[in-house]
Amino acid sequence: MNKGKYISKIILFILLILFGIFLFVYGGYDDSPGAQLLGLVIVIVGIISLVKNKKKFTIENK
Repeated sequence: MNKGKYISKIILFILLILFGIFLFVYGGYDDSPGAQLLGLVIVIVGIISLVKNKKKFTIENK
């Protein structure tokens, strides 16, 4: 995996986490538990993907 693709994936996952946080806060403001749950799931998936991507990149570079 080249470095440019790695950086673009990192930025994508960070944006995904930020969108999940926004959705969670907006769901709380709008009193919508479904939106809060979706926001939480998006944040968790973003963090897990970020960690997996980091592990894969460090293993390939060794």
